Formats: sequence, structure tokens, C-alpha cells
Amino acid sequence: MIDRILINARIRTLDPAQPHAAALAICRDRIAAVGENAAIRALAGAGTPVDDLGGRCVIPGLTDAHIHWEGVAHSLRRIDVFEVPTKAEALRRVAERARRTEPGEWLVGHGWTQDFWPDRAFPTAADLDTVAPHHPVYLSAKSWHAAWVNSAALKQAGITAATPDPPGGCIQRDPSGQPTGILFESPAINMVYRRVPVPTADQTADLMIEAQRRAWAAGLTGLHDFDNPSCLAALQILRERGELGLRVVKNINDPWVEHAHALGLRWGFGDEWLRIGGLKIFADGALGPRTAHMIAPYEGEPDNTGLVVTDKEVIYELVSRASAAGLPSTIHAIGDRAVHDVLDVYEAVRKEEAKRGIPRTARRHRIEHVQIIHPDDAHRLGQLGIIASMQPIHATSDWQMADRYWGARAVWSYNWRVQSEAGAVLAFGSDAPVEPFEPLKGIFAAVTRRRPDGQPGPDGWYPEGRLDMDTTLRAFTQGPAYAAGLEHDLGQLSPGFLADLVVLDRDLYTVPPEEILETQVVGTLIGGAWKHRVFD
Repeated sequence: MIDRILINARIRTLDPAQPHAAALAICRDRIAAVGENAAIRALAGAGTPVDDLGGRCVIPGLTDAHIHWEGVAHSLRRIDVFEVPTKAEALRRVAERARRTEPGEWLVGHGWTQDFWPDRAFPTAADLDTVAPHHPVYLSAKSWHAAWVNSAALKQAGITAATPDPPGGCIQRDPSGQPTGILFESPAINMVYRRVPVPTADQTADLMIEAQRRAWAAGLTGLHDFDNPSCLAALQILRERGELGLRVVKNINDPWVEHAHALGLRWGFGDEWLRIGGLKIFADGALGPRTAHMIAPYEGEPDNTGLVVTDKEVIYELVSRASAAGLPSTIHAIGDRAVHDVLDVYEAVRKEEAKRGIPRTARRHRIEHVQIIHPDDAHRLGQLGIIASMQPIHATSDWQMADRYWGARAVWSYNWRVQSEAGAVLAFGSDAPVEPFEPLKGIFAAVTRRRPDGQPGPDGWYPEGRLDMDTTLRAFTQGPAYAAGLEHDLGQLSPGFLADLVVLDRDLYTVPPEEILETQVVGTLIGGAWKHRVFD
């Protein structure tokens, strides 16, 4: 029985056996047939809904392969200081929230980056004290690898001049040794953040409903999450309520992996809506706070090569044990030294897997970000069968910082084309709420390497790194499907595949690049049901 038919469409199936079609039929939650209008329409029974798409373009559902979904949901209620152009504007927004908040309650926000400010200087606790003297304040940086807090927050956390830096973290200090109010990397950040009241799992689930509607409107049908187990708890509540409407792969951060091993959880446990991914580890920091681990120092900072968040030997032990227990690993590595060290770990673990007779496709290891790679390592992801989980929008956000702090090395940064040509599977995402999660913005960045305002010029930043539209779309569809072990269910519009698709008001393959950001998502269908629809 056919439950729904779509006709009069320009369907880009991404199936090499049938790249184009005009119509498709859906049975329950899967595609039953793809073809021309007359043949597909003939499959309709009495009462079968037939949706006439009026020549609109249809592509497979888009998946964000790297997102912090709980963070996205929580950000809907936090102070928005995302990419504010000045410190003064950030302080104004904090002051505005302080006026509406009872004294003593926490003020929490996200998104500042000092590199967007005229002097590029880090702000201080004293700055926040002037506008919120009666509230503890916590503002996460755009990168999530730094936090800006006030004196009340430092006091609640017990951070003083005598407090040592935690392993893998750094408390910024002034010349007298006093904390400035800037904390680098999770071990230091969490000294304050663990004091911040967080929503319950039920409250987070409610916030996810709103975030989910926004995701559908952007064309997202799935995501790979990297937040803590509290995110999994909220997702399970949505699943229990029958309200989970995105296909989610939930990765396990390393502090909790022992619990996963104790439970015997393996990669792929779950179903097409919610399933276990891999072990997540942080190897280093980020470019914004200059904590990404580099082989050579940052430009103008001869003593700074970044931070090691997790020692190479520890990473190896975690990855080796996880692989033996049935979990691939997915490791955050931004600096070229971090990427090199992670590749060394994967090379050693691949040898162990080969001795056990485990095929590479059974352990789909990933590197998250790969923001800069040494040329000697450029081929190694493809050679080792490692997925390059990258976020094109980072390149257009970060290009000025990359040029400033990495200099000539930046030619090897954010270079997804190098990875594609070396044979690595690309899986694209946004890293939201670090960046907006709208995939069309990521698609535009991948094919143009330009910002929406045209910077840095018509050819883009290091234009040799641009991708064609087909490769880009596959990195938002088939790449994430492969990374999830769902390549026979998602990523193309073919019989037997899940009926997840996006309807656009124009064909991304034929429009000039300048029109990508003008493209409208007019329909998002998941499992054969419309989740977002704005056409008749």
C-alpha cells in the first residue's frame, strides 16, 4: 500500500543508478518507488495523498554531523552575545538581562569572541562586575573553549590566586597572579560551570521541541550530538513521548565511557531515531583562544603552541579499549600537532583491529574539525579510513584568525578538498551553537569559501579548497549516513531508503553560488511525514 506520493518535482536522488526523477512513492516510512510522474501516480490507491511539488527541487534529508544539541536548546533562553561586534555591546546585553533578573541568580550567555572586537583583547571579570555586581555571570565563548566570568562567579567556584590550573585547563591571570575572569578549556571552565543551575531533563526536552522546529525549517532531518549524557536523557524523554522528530546519533564523551563499557553498549545500539555513536575525546583546544595544539608556535607568540587537553598515551588507551568493546572513536583535534597525534593513535589501533580480524567498516573512527593539518599528514585520514568530520562554516568565520595566528600554514587549514581527494569520507556539520546550524550556510561556505558579505573576495579564501555542489551535498547526506552505519537507510532517495527529504524553491545544482543563501526550505519530510511545509 502506498501512503504518499510526490509528483512534479526535480529530484536529485544522489543515487548513481538513477540520479534524476520527477516523482516518488512512500510506503509507511520508506521510499517504495522512484520514477516519472505517470508511473508513480499510477501506484496511488483510493485516498492516497498526492503532493504536487510544482517543479520544486527535492534532495535527500540533510544531517548535521557535529552539533551540541542540548547546547542549542539551552541557548534559546540564554543571553545572546553571539559575535557581538564590541565588548560594550556584550556588556549592554548582560546589563539588560540583569535588570530583569532577581539578584543572586545566575546570568548565562554564549557566543562572544574577542577577535571580533577592535582591540582583540580578552575581557575581564571587572568588566562584568560593572554591569552585574549582584549576579554571578557565566558567558561561554563562541568556540566553547573559553569562558568569561565575573567576580561573583569566581567566588562561588572558590577560584583565587592560589588556585592551581587544573590538568588540561588554564586560569588566565594578571601580572600579579590574580584570576582575570577568563578560563580556558573544560577542566578550568567547569570549575565555574558546574555551579550554574541547569534545566532538568524534562525542561531540556521542552526546549528541544522549539529547537527541533527550527531545525526542520532549516532542512535538517538528522544530527550527530556531542553533548553530555543529560542530552541523551532529554532525547529519550522526547522518544518516549513520541515527539522526537530528528534522527539522532548520540556520541559518548570520555568521562562516561566506563559506564558504556559496563553496560556493554556498542556502536549502533538503538534504532533509526536514536542510536549510540562513538567515544568522544578532546585532544586539544581551539583557534579562538589559541589553545589548539600546534607543531610550531602561533604567529607572534613564540612560547605558545596551544594546550594538550588529553595526553596522547591516554587517548590511545581510551581508543584501544573502546575499539575492543565495539565502539569507534571520534576525536576533537584542531591544531596540526593534535591531528598528527590522533592519527598516530588511530594507526596503532588499526593494526590491533587488523590482528583481531575487525574490518575497517566495523570501526568508523572520526576526527572532528581537522581545522589545520601538516602537509605530511594530509593523506593519512584517507589512508587509515578515518572520517573527516568538518564544518565548512568555520572556515568563513575563522579565516582572519587563521591568517593572523597560523600565517602561511593556513593554506592547510579548513581544507576539506584535500581530505576528499585523499579518499577520506567527508561528514559535514555546524558545531552549533558555535555556529548557526542552518545547513544552507554550510553549503555556501563549502562551495565558495566566502562569507555572506563577500569577504574575502569573489574567489573566496584559498579558493583551491572549494568543493563542487555534488560533493558538498553528499557530505551533508551520505557522509553522515556512513558515519552512523546507516548508509543503506539514509543519504539518497532510492527504493528501500527512509523517506527523509527536503524540498527547496530552487535547484542548488543550477543556481549561481550567490543564490544559495537565498534558497528557501519549503518542505521537510521525515519518515514519510511532513514536519515543515510552507507550500500548497
